[in-house]
Amino acid sequence: MAVKPLTRRKKIKPISGLIYGRQLRGLIEDQRALTKRLAKLIEHLEDEEDHRLIEEAERKNAGKPGIPWEEAKKRLGLKFD
Repeated sequence: MAVKPLTRRKKIKPISGLIYGRQLRGLIEDQRALTKRLAKLIEHLEDEEDHRLIEEAERKNAGKPGIPWEEAKKRLGLKFD
């Protein structure tokens, strides 16, 4: 049985546009920074929506008597002294 001689594989040339080491780390850091910024923006938008809802409720209930603090605590099951 004849043994085939080992042949060297051809070197594969890098494809243009591949990302290596430092570039990849930089992109990952950029992505993390953008993710943090997006989270802050989402939180800010949620706060703005809460504020809008509170203002709307205040306008809707303007002039109407509110619930006394003692009654509100009782309804919510809160105990402050």
